[in-house]
Amino acid sequence: MYKKNTDKDFVSAALTAGLGAGIVTSFAVNQGQNPLLALGITVFAAVCGVICHQFDLI
Repeated sequence: MYKKNTDKDFVSAALTAGLGAGIVTSFAVNQGQNPLLALGITVFAAVCGVICHQFDLI
């Protein structure tokens, strides 16, 4: 009934999620958070973004 977008672009989904999380975690690092923890949060957000994009959850 609806034409679904069959072209899945994992790179743009990962970059979008990683950029969004990177902005927030860079502020947290500026406030004194451990940079490795911030990097882990950013990577986790990028993986979640790719998974949500793959299974059309959002």
